[in-house]
Amino acid sequence: MDTTVVLVWIYMVVTILPTLHADRNVYPSAGVLFVHVLEREHFKGEFPPYPKPGDSSNDPITFNTNLMGYPDRPGWLRYIQRTSHSDGVLYGSPTAEHVGKATIIEIIAYNRRTFETARHNLVINVMSTEEYPLPYQAEFYIKNMNVEEMLASEVLGDFLGAVKNVWQPERLNAVNITSALDRGGRVPLPINNLKEGVYVMVGADVQFSSCLREVENPHNQLRCSQEMEPVISCDKKFRAQFDIDWCKINLVDITKMIMVHSNRLDPGTGVLPDIGGYNPPPESLKSRDFFADFLITLAVPSAVAMVLFSVLGYSMCCRREGVDKRNMQTPDIQLVHHSSIQKSTKELRSMSKNREISWPLSTLPVFSQSGEVVPPIHPDNYETTSMPLMQTQTNLQNQIQIPQQQPSGKWYS
Repeated sequence: MDTTVVLVWIYMVVTILPTLHADRNVYPSAGVLFVHVLEREHFKGEFPPYPKPGDSSNDPITFNTNLMGYPDRPGWLRYIQRTSHSDGVLYGSPTAEHVGKATIIEIIAYNRRTFETARHNLVINVMSTEEYPLPYQAEFYIKNMNVEEMLASEVLGDFLGAVKNVWQPERLNAVNITSALDRGGRVPLPINNLKEGVYVMVGADVQFSSCLREVENPHNQLRCSQEMEPVISCDKKFRAQFDIDWCKINLVDITKMIMVHSNRLDPGTGVLPDIGGYNPPPESLKSRDFFADFLITLAVPSAVAMVLFSVLGYSMCCRREGVDKRNMQTPDIQLVHHSSIQKSTKELRSMSKNREISWPLSTLPVFSQSGEVVPPIHPDNYETTSMPLMQTQTNLQNQIQIPQQQPSGKWYS
């Protein structure tokens, strides 16, 4: 087995949380990936037996992790648990600023079936290393992995072994692992077994190999700009297990980076200084008269509303002009035109009543078999405008009897 794989496997086994309630001390190195597994199996025995029948070996258990005395974890430490039936993982990469400072993490396990809890403390003591930071670092984007899958010791060891075969360094460490969702990636659709993707930062002590620099040649840069896969000679060493997006590989040479020192203020402990206890107001408070406030808030708006209502009522009810005043203010020529229009309308209506033309046949109620034209129901001087829509037999003077069909099949008028 490769040396790197053995080291990662041993480290993962050592950092598994024990079942005892005593504090657990771990000693990660600055600049090296720290992975700590919270296994559900180690917490199941701490919960009391459930009185109702059920499968106690598959209880849903979730974890809550936070820095002692604070609501969240340190900025460099992350936590992930995909479901309540999977193990939780603490991971991150401490820096030199955390060396020599004991970080106490509270771990509270919740049994979602019995609603019982178990509490542990994890003490993280960051150690300094002479090889921190490694001068050459390469960040790979793996498309077919989720972060919790990549954090598994076997998978991470296989990836480091493949990188070591390509890079050929003397010292090789996993520096950091970041989910693609933390870089602004989208949640994949639940089809075709799509993964979120993960960024893996790897550090080494030698220059980048020629295979890793192939992505920098103009031909591959052109293919990446056209959203095509570049041609990398060593991709076959990863393709069997890891689908790497070579267009997103990032090669960093720390020896050529310009260090910029910013004069940042010390953020402090985050605790406000003690300014004394709370001083409540005295019990002997002076009484306050609210009559003036009542006048301002109710009486004044009501008075203004009454004045406006009175003005509106006077304008609508007491200042009506009437027909006479309207005619007086209307020009004579307009009144003459209006009068002539009314006279012409009345004359046309009277002429339409007295015209001597036969009624349309469609207005006749019934036609006889002989073809005789039946006289109209209404006389010429009948007021058609006042005729009801439906008439009874008593209102019809010239009602025509509808012929009936005889049994012999012949019609008689």
